[in-house]
Amino acid sequence: FAWAVAAAATAVVLLGGGAFAAGAAVGAGDPQSAPIAAATDVASATPTQTPTPTPTPEPRPVPQAAAAPAALRTCSVAGLAADPRLGTLYGSVRNAATGELLFDRAGTTPARTASVMKVLSSAAALAVLGPDHRVPTTVVKGTEPGQVVLVGGGDITLASNGSNVYEGAASMQDLAAQTSAAWEADPSTAGTSITSIVLDASVFSGDRWQPSWLRKEQVDGYSSEVTGLQVDGDRAEPGANVSTRSDNAVLRAGQAFALALGAPDAALAEGLAPAGSPQLGQVLSAPVSTMVQEALLRSDNTEAEMLARLVAVQLGVGNDFAALQTAIPQALATYGLDTSALVIADGSGLSDDNGVPTDFLSRLFIKINAHEGDLGVIAAGLPVAGQSGTLAGRFGGSPAAGSVIAKTGWIDTGYTLSGIVSAGDGSVLTFAFFALDDVDDSARAALDELTTGVYECGNNLSDL
Repeated sequence: FAWAVAAAATAVVLLGGGAFAAGAAVGAGDPQSAPIAAATDVASATPTQTPTPTPTPEPRPVPQAAAAPAALRTCSVAGLAADPRLGTLYGSVRNAATGELLFDRAGTTPARTASVMKVLSSAAALAVLGPDHRVPTTVVKGTEPGQVVLVGGGDITLASNGSNVYEGAASMQDLAAQTSAAWEADPSTAGTSITSIVLDASVFSGDRWQPSWLRKEQVDGYSSEVTGLQVDGDRAEPGANVSTRSDNAVLRAGQAFALALGAPDAALAEGLAPAGSPQLGQVLSAPVSTMVQEALLRSDNTEAEMLARLVAVQLGVGNDFAALQTAIPQALATYGLDTSALVIADGSGLSDDNGVPTDFLSRLFIKINAHEGDLGVIAAGLPVAGQSGTLAGRFGGSPAAGSVIAKTGWIDTGYTLSGIVSAGDGSVLTFAFFALDDVDDSARAALDELTTGVYECGNNLSDL
């Protein structure tokens, strides 16, 4: 009985399967019978019905991947940023590794920089002149008997008597010795005296004192006039950072050269070197890399103006203050930065007419931190909080001491600070803070405290 039931069940399955197969054949159509059906339709003149096309379904939209959640940052420096000692605060802080903006206070608004401008001038000089460029000072033969021409190439660091505050400065004594030797070696001048010296400072032109600068900067010994020929940065005390400056830096250079030649009574007058005149001597400055680091560490206004002006000369866009508006942005644009908002009145930052957004500086310092191009020269030359340069006496007792490298700035209408923070959590942040308008010396401490807050927050810094 069991085998009979099984056989019956098998028969049912086979019948069902056959029916299924037959149904499938009918639904799919028999390729052999289709032409016969078509012929019958034609013979009987029965119109063939057009099959209704099957609509193509619209493709389903593919859902986009969900955006990564934004980092939740909980550390705030809002209280420190609201310190009334900071006056009107402009600020920007970015993560140096990711570029993410962590803190912003009017960061895209151009504002006066004070000496933080020297970072821009230095970066421009490294881009255009290069770190190994040296600035010449030359002597050529004059057009009159007993005459030589001292031709300035823009080197304000030339030492009048052996050495000065500038590292590796060229020596006026060396230049005079070369000149005397060449003078005596020339049969047409051997045995005669040098009686007049023409002073050619034409490598720079226009105003020698930027019209918006306060003259007290010169009187107090912080800056000289901007001339293409001078010695010791025009300091009365060559070895002092702050020293009285003269009213005629070119004439002072001529007097130093006359003394070095042993011709103190030689007539001195400004003029131009004759074209093609034989060279009698030449000395070269320290390389740009050295001068950049000095300008940053000591905040040397005269050195920064020299670097900025030489950038304009090298680019061929002019050799006066006005040329800097073209030269500095053009040079900085080579780093891939948007320079359209920059307003450049000078190279040192003394002018209230300068305008640089703090966000531009935080972006530039990302490239400095990465040592892009030759910008590592700047990173190596910046003052260190609590240890060197203009930051040596600041950040006392702060946990950020030794972990901040930055350029300081100070003019009558503001105090500024911009650089790199190696934060307590291991992150590296770039920043710029400008405390402007109604401020006094207490703004320095407030800036240090705000920067310390950034150090303590690190990448957990909130913009709230």
